[in-house]
Amino acid sequence: MAGNGNIWASLPIPALILDGQNRITEINPAAEIFFNKTIKSLEGVPVFDKLEIDAPIKETLERVRKNRSPIFVNDVDVGSHDRAPVTCAIQIAPVNGETDQLLFLVTPRDLAGRLGRSMSADKAAKSAIGMAEMLAHEIKNPLAGITGAAQLLSMNLPKEDLELADLIVAETRRIVKLLDQVEQFGNLRPPHRRPVNVHDVLDRARKSSMLGFAAHMKLVEEYDPSLPVTYADADQLVQVFQNLLKNAAQAAGDKGGKITLRTFYEPSLRVRRMGEPPSQVPLQVEIIDDGPGLPPAIAEDIFEPFVSGRENGTGLGLALVSKIIAEHKGWISVESVPGRTVFRISLPVAPKEEDQMNIEEI
Repeated sequence: MAGNGNIWASLPIPALILDGQNRITEINPAAEIFFNKTIKSLEGVPVFDKLEIDAPIKETLERVRKNRSPIFVNDVDVGSHDRAPVTCAIQIAPVNGETDQLLFLVTPRDLAGRLGRSMSADKAAKSAIGMAEMLAHEIKNPLAGITGAAQLLSMNLPKEDLELADLIVAETRRIVKLLDQVEQFGNLRPPHRRPVNVHDVLDRARKSSMLGFAAHMKLVEEYDPSLPVTYADADQLVQVFQNLLKNAAQAAGDKGGKITLRTFYEPSLRVRRMGEPPSQVPLQVEIIDDGPGLPPAIAEDIFEPFVSGRENGTGLGLALVSKIIAEHKGWISVESVPGRTVFRISLPVAPKEEDQMNIEEI
């Protein structure tokens, strides 16, 4: 960080520079405090000898190097032999002008609070969701009355006034649908997991989307036919893929574009959760679009409730996706630059004893 020493030293969050072998070459003072170690004791040490992270970060580092675009990973536990795990957000980006070097930023949630939040993101989200659920329940009752009254009025209105009554009915129904989404987010049932062919689930989501919100898009399939079955709730996975497809189609706007559905197998991919041995999540599903990309201002928090890049968006679609995948013991990440946004979902393989059962029909 020669020439930018003051900026580097002033960063309030732990920051590291990694070389092509993921060894630590530089850390800032905030990182020295986080590790409780000096740069001299960490220089040249592989970062994963010092950090335990409940996400497949090694593979993420290689993807950043390969695609030369940053990746954000939210709400993962980060710990080490010297400290208890804390929930953090991680940002990884290529260093300009350097082929293999990466900037690795770790933002502990408690630090985010000290930097200006009055409560952690998780607590804030739960509080906001709880309040939204209560309001949704209370608002739906009078809306039903308004809809009924407008329908009764329309029976005796002249033709020139029917349009206004129809508008009242249509708008109240639209609001009810939005409120249903809020209630659904808070009341999502635990997944009923069974062996599932992920391609059957993708096809179901694809066919449904092509008849509706993605009718103006070109959908391309790049499936790995040898993919084993996953262990999941088929209906909830359909919901995940439909939300991601809808997100891509809406980002493209009326001009349309291309969405690629890609699957492949990556046996080395593992998720490490604190207190548990690493678990494999080798089944990869990518939904790739050629739209404008995520707004930089929200890219870091895109999976948080009520964060949306659209003017009238509820900000619950991607939060629901993240919640469902987490409950399936999987992992989701996103990388986005203008012209290419990739949502990648990593899922476990069905246990051998479950794999002998009949695959759930979609």
